[in-house]
Amino acid sequence: MATDLTDFTREARKFLDAHARRRSTEEFHWGKGSDRVNYFSTLPAEEEAAAVETARGWQRTRYENGFGWITGPVAFGGRGLGQVHSLAYDALEVEYDVPDTGVLDVIGLGMIGPTILAHGTVEQRERYLRPMYSGEIIACQLFSEPAAGSDLAGVTTRAVRDGDDWVINGQKVWTSVAQHAQVGELLCRTDPDAPKHRGITAFLLDLDTPGVEIRPLRQMTGGAEFNEVFLTDVRIPDTQRLGAVGEGWKVALTTLMNERATVGGESGGAAAAALTAERLTALLQSVSRSDDTALRRDLASLLASLYAAKSLNERAARNLRAGSAPGPEGSISKLALARNLIRGSQFAADALGPRIIADTGEWGTFAWTDLLLGAPALRILGGTEEIMKNILAERVLGLPKEGAR
Repeated sequence: MATDLTDFTREARKFLDAHARRRSTEEFHWGKGSDRVNYFSTLPAEEEAAAVETARGWQRTRYENGFGWITGPVAFGGRGLGQVHSLAYDALEVEYDVPDTGVLDVIGLGMIGPTILAHGTVEQRERYLRPMYSGEIIACQLFSEPAAGSDLAGVTTRAVRDGDDWVINGQKVWTSVAQHAQVGELLCRTDPDAPKHRGITAFLLDLDTPGVEIRPLRQMTGGAEFNEVFLTDVRIPDTQRLGAVGEGWKVALTTLMNERATVGGESGGAAAAALTAERLTALLQSVSRSDDTALRRDLASLLASLYAAKSLNERAARNLRAGSAPGPEGSISKLALARNLIRGSQFAADALGPRIIADTGEWGTFAWTDLLLGAPALRILGGTEEIMKNILAERVLGLPKEGAR
């Protein structure tokens, strides 16, 4: 298989041409095509399950053809190429109509896979990495708790040593894709007397283990992408421990750093695709408000912010291609994505008025409701805005840490 970037790109194009159809390049026309504008899935459970299987199938096809884990070590099923190759493939794939693999990519392949690679034993890597990147296994992140969301080091789920096993009791919440997952990266309190950052241990938990109960949480949008996970006398072997006892915070930081880069680098899907000058201008025209000076001002400000975020992400991609490690721009991009989607949904609401709360069947109106209801969650998921701002203040601007002022 090709390693030269030019040859690799040619190979990737050949693969995509053989397995997918290129997206239509038709210009946007108001009233034509889908008017879907959402960030979270609102599909019924049966359709959601079918979409997950379709995503798995596409990931398997990628993997079997050498594009499922482009940067991964060859020993564990990867291609062994650089980030520049992965970015080149991603730039090509967006030109094709392929299944959305976010249910695998964002958390499992973007965050947990790199963590297992960094901290897992050889046996753990062999057991999980190849199945994850081939689409067989979906992974979730068992971090947040009802009383420990942003304060992740405050987890209280207990893991008690019992011979060669650990017995776990506690509750996790806001766990994305747990209803589809087979394994979760789990943080537990193993030493309640140690300082809170040092008394945590990480595990890999198979979700079919007795004592694990997953309950989907219904969102305002009607979907259920988040879950509560209850752990009652869950017994797992010490071989499932990820990293050393008491060093779970170090493991978690690896996951979180990948989370910042993954979430910050997200495109925003159908929601962001709707936030274009053409569509938003057409929205104003459709409701006869093109002459509203306040809305025109808000639209100009929103578009400027969108273009700035795009430029930031392009610069981050250039830095990665040049060999730089992900930097603080991941936190900035995450903040920008959340803020722009929220501002976009509010702009639509201001323009549409009552049309956004009552479905009249009119194209491009009530469809914005899903984004209006779902976008505020972006201020929380992947690290709250407050946490992102603290990271930037302390690690980029060099300001004193909270409590040290």
